[in-house]
Amino acid sequence: MGSHEEIKIEDDFIVLRFQNDSDETSHYEREVGVDLIQFHFGIKGRAKFIFNQGRYALDLREEVSLFLYNPQKELPVHLEIAPHSWVVSVLISIKKFHGFFSEQADHIPFLSSDNIDKKYYKDEKINPSMAVVLSQMFHFNLHQSIKKLYFKGKVYELLSLYFNRAEDTNTESCPFLVDEDNVIKIRKAKDIVIANMAEPPGLEELADQVGISLKRLKMGFKQIYGDSVYSFLFDYKMDYARKLLDSGSYNVNEVGLKIGYSTASHFISAFKKKFGTTPKKYLMSMNEKV
Repeated sequence: MGSHEEIKIEDDFIVLRFQNDSDETSHYEREVGVDLIQFHFGIKGRAKFIFNQGRYALDLREEVSLFLYNPQKELPVHLEIAPHSWVVSVLISIKKFHGFFSEQADHIPFLSSDNIDKKYYKDEKINPSMAVVLSQMFHFNLHQSIKKLYFKGKVYELLSLYFNRAEDTNTESCPFLVDEDNVIKIRKAKDIVIANMAEPPGLEELADQVGISLKRLKMGFKQIYGDSVYSFLFDYKMDYARKLLDSGSYNVNEVGLKIGYSTASHFISAFKKKFGTTPKKYLMSMNEKV
């Protein structure tokens, strides 16, 4: 019979598995946030995506993948799965997605200003390596307790193979890479806040320094790095603090001062917010591993 399964890998990172072995068409509907990218893989048979209350349809054929994203409009999944058809879908947030390519996504701009109001659509043949991984996502014999871990590994492998294209070897892997003036300015803004993480400039000052409007800075930064300027900086500072602690060369107070916290209590609170533990407990856990 037709069945579907939703496997939550992490927050904003979900795998959907559809297996319709019945003689009837099955239907599935799910809301999808505007910040989620969609990958759909036709393993066998055929399926159809319905948009705008049925006014538009997009076919998903066997051995073909679809890559969908619209930065301005939600694209809910409304899927019709034909009899004896299998489909795998991956839904993942922009922020998590570009994090695959670079630790701070330094060179992964997502959308140029030209693409702000455009949906992104791409269909491609599923290559043999991807087909093997997709097949393994249907044929496995695992204890329920490790099923999530198995699927996490497989979906990472699947996306790695998807972007490992011979024709892309001399370019950035991210599909939205467009090296425009505004992208260069926003990269420069990111470099400035990192270089001055202890005392970062205000947003107006930052916009003036790179020669861009405040609105375009805020909008472009979120599109490129998946977060606001200061949320990005907070994550960067906490990761940098963790590395300083890992080095063993600094105590908690010194690390806090280096990244801009005038009091240890504020640094401890921020570190705990990010990592769920205090810097001292983190250091103790690291020492136990040595």
